[in-house]
Amino acid sequence: MFHRNGSFHAWFASITLLLLSTEIAITNALLKRCYQCRSRSELGSCKDPFLFNATQSENERGVSAVPCASGWCGKVIEGMGSFREDDYDMATQRMCVQRGPSDSEDRCAYTVYNYKKVYMCFCQGDLCNAANRLNASHRWIF
Repeated sequence: MFHRNGSFHAWFASITLLLLSTEIAITNALLKRCYQCRSRSELGSCKDPFLFNATQSENERGVSAVPCASGWCGKVIEGMGSFREDDYDMATQRMCVQRGPSDSEDRCAYTVYNYKKVYMCFCQGDLCNAANRLNASHRWIF
């Protein structure tokens, strides 16, 4: 079937390359990423409106798109409510979370996080925590 002139090696290399590229494409499609950053008030690039896509975030200091094994991303806003938007005490953080809500539904709600009352959003999907507003159901998460 194959000649000694190396056609087997070329065929084998081609098949290996095809399988490898297919595996990489499947892995990239399954592996979700989340934005990871933190901003306080008007400082930094993590605040809303979030102005970056995956490519732009690579060049922005303090903002990165990180792999997330759980597939669940989060966004936490501290200091909203009694504070004005331009207050120093307002902070926005985007991150990968270890697991999402027990009912696996995207949501936003007020909760207590690191001993502080915050507005927290959960979403499942590649870089989904870039959204300024997720479909919010205003309830408490415990």
